[in-house]
Amino acid sequence: MLKRLDKIRFRGHKRDEFLDLAESPNASDTECGDEIPMKIPRTAGKDSDELRDPAGPGTINMASGVQDYNRTESDRLNEIKGHLEIALLEKHFLQEELRKLREETNAETLKQELEKERLRRIELEPVNTVALAYKRSNMMCSRVQKWVYDKFGEYIEDFRFQPEENTVETEEPLSARRVCYFLFCLERGAKPVTNFVKNLSALSDWYSIYTSAIAFIIYMNAVWHGWAIPMFLFLAILRLSLNYLIARGWRIQWSIVPEVSEPIEPPKEDLTVSEKFQLVLDVAQKAQNLFGKMSDILEKIKNLFMWVQPEVTQKLYIALWAAFIASCCIPYRIIGLSMGLYAGIKFFLIDFVFKRCPRLRAKYDTPYIIWLNLPTDPQLKERANATVSRRLQTATSRSCVGSSAPTGVSRDEDSSRFHTTKRGNFYEVFNLSENERPLSVCENGWRCCLINRDRKMPTDYIRNGVLYVTENYLCFESSKSGSSKRNKVIKLTDITDIQKYKVLSVLPGSGMGIAVSTPSTQKPLVFGAMVHRDEAFETIFNQYIKITSAASTSES
Repeated sequence: MLKRLDKIRFRGHKRDEFLDLAESPNASDTECGDEIPMKIPRTAGKDSDELRDPAGPGTINMASGVQDYNRTESDRLNEIKGHLEIALLEKHFLQEELRKLREETNAETLKQELEKERLRRIELEPVNTVALAYKRSNMMCSRVQKWVYDKFGEYIEDFRFQPEENTVETEEPLSARRVCYFLFCLERGAKPVTNFVKNLSALSDWYSIYTSAIAFIIYMNAVWHGWAIPMFLFLAILRLSLNYLIARGWRIQWSIVPEVSEPIEPPKEDLTVSEKFQLVLDVAQKAQNLFGKMSDILEKIKNLFMWVQPEVTQKLYIALWAAFIASCCIPYRIIGLSMGLYAGIKFFLIDFVFKRCPRLRAKYDTPYIIWLNLPTDPQLKERANATVSRRLQTATSRSCVGSSAPTGVSRDEDSSRFHTTKRGNFYEVFNLSENERPLSVCENGWRCCLINRDRKMPTDYIRNGVLYVTENYLCFESSKSGSSKRNKVIKLTDITDIQKYKVLSVLPGSGMGIAVSTPSTQKPLVFGAMVHRDEAFETIFNQYIKITSAASTSES
């Protein structure tokens, strides 16, 4: 047994390499008892000096070997016991440390947290995929935007919104030379358009019979074979080719109506004040006429689509529905053929007949009748005012006539017999027959002033009064008291011309006068300053047409 322990001892570490129990860091007072032998401190100098033999170092080694031999077995057992106790204590300390680490780390909780993190990572994988795809798409979009901006950045800058600059136009002073120059430029610029319209009108009027006949045959043949659009395109190409040759210096005149070259007067360097004033008035007159026509056309179109005159707009409404149904049911080739044939017949034949026969046109030309019946805004206003005043006048006249008329007389006879003016009965004031009375439209007349330009005296040149229209006469009653010589009676059949007139061309608008020409006057009589000029003109003109047509039929 002792030999076996010696083998274990000498096979392991030396005694000096093990720490004593007192020097161990995990040792405590309770764990260490009296049974553990204390380490005997070594003596470094004295023992070595005592054991040293003067004979040499060999003597010291013998002494130490004898001392080790003399050790007892109990000492050796105590030493082994001490090593075992140290090993047990170290094992105990390590187990405690392992237990504490297990309690602190809690492996089950860690496993659960790891499982949760794994599930969360699995759930977030699609989101991460989408986010990654979105990030890639954003990167791709940014790259595309950068490429587009690099390539087309200069052009994109031009389309960005820029605030409008409030530029103040410099007002140039009024100059007669500039006005004349602009008027000349306007006439020269509008010359191609006016020539084109004149040529079309000449074709429709058969100004040149051969030219119109050839154009009619070619057009109808092209429409019948479906070549209308190629024909118009060929004419446009031909016109541009001729313009190119003319620009190159060729003298080519291709016009149905011969062009009349008007002599161009060179502009004067110095104009007098009266000439400048007259020039400005001429320009203002032309501008007024042009803008007046344009405004009338636009107002008529607006009133046509806004149902201002329902009976006219109803025809357009029905025509649109018929065209819509036809376009849905009939093939487009047949529709185009029918429209082309109708346009050719209307342009070359029907319009020619209507222009030669105005009465036939006024009776059967539906588009012309619709256009004439369309009112403008001033006409609507005048009609509304006239309707209101007429209702009031009719109510008052009926009440007065009903209270003063004798029994046994009809209302028509009563109204014609008892119609009076401010100075008495109507027929007595103008020395007419008893059956002459004002029309229902002008029972109270239209206030105006008569301008007789044949008279030289200021008192006879202008007279203020009231204008009436009867079935056969045009009567003017002067407002000044005196004899009936100052009144004016004109027979409708004696009128040679009647037209609207503008007394002062400087004022805006189309004027407020009516000019009537008769054989007995050198210059037309002018009824000016008339508020309801358009209504009065329509009434006089319609009655004049009615009387003259009745007279012509009776003579025939």
